[in-house]
Amino acid sequence: MDTSRRISGFKYDCLLLAPIFSTDMDDTLYPLSTGLNLACRKNIEGYMLKHLLMEESEVPKLCVDLYREYGTTMAGLKAFGYEFDNDEFHAYVHGRLPYEKLKPDPVLRSLLLSMPQRKIVFTNADQAHAHQVLNRLGLNDCFDGIICFETLNPPNYTNVPTDTHLLTWSKSFNKDCNQVESGCFNSKTQILCKPSVEAIEAAIQIANVDPRKTLFFDDSARNIASGKAAGLNTVIVGRSDLVPGADYALNSIHNIKEALPKIWEVEGELQQMIQSPAVETMVLA
Repeated sequence: MDTSRRISGFKYDCLLLAPIFSTDMDDTLYPLSTGLNLACRKNIEGYMLKHLLMEESEVPKLCVDLYREYGTTMAGLKAFGYEFDNDEFHAYVHGRLPYEKLKPDPVLRSLLLSMPQRKIVFTNADQAHAHQVLNRLGLNDCFDGIICFETLNPPNYTNVPTDTHLLTWSKSFNKDCNQVESGCFNSKTQILCKPSVEAIEAAIQIANVDPRKTLFFDDSARNIASGKAAGLNTVIVGRSDLVPGADYALNSIHNIKEALPKIWEVEGELQQMIQSPAVETMVLA
């Protein structure tokens, strides 16, 4: 695939999508109504009870509090000094999810394949979960790569295998990213994950994209604020109103063509020949 040829003349070169909820609880490519979000939360709580021997009455609130403070419950547990194997945690939390509830989405598949830009999944979840979700939705060949837990936390993952053609980056990078102004979420733990600005800057570096020509899709207001701080163009998904740091708001990923026609529009003289006049920069759908 000649990516440089495909994106020539378009406003954006890359679409960075955060579609897989799990440890980052995203809701971009499929709805919460599938029940996977709740199942994942229950599995995390189960792991805390069974493997970390926490007090049962404290687990539900602590699970949520750590997620809110550290980006993921897992990151919060590590920050509090709990020692456990990352692969074991992911296998327990994701290995028993009811993936059968996810069904192929041919409409979304058609939309993704029609987009000329590079498309990259950016999730806090592990790569096995990412592949499961994409395969179940029938979207595994719609993306050029996956940035996941193993990508951002690579010390023990120097040779990460993949079971599909999708590239999962596992190269090392400098975690000492520049700090940004206060008010943005910065990493406080040994686990690098969204919504820390460092994690988003690392993803930009690993994917080798120009943030000024990249659209970042996420359903989390915190992630959107950090994405904007990292220089990305941002799209809040799942709502019709803008949040701080969001350039666009998108009720549903299925409405993307109506809300963000610029993805398909060619800039300059060619645009006037094959496209209708450009819409305003801020579009709500």
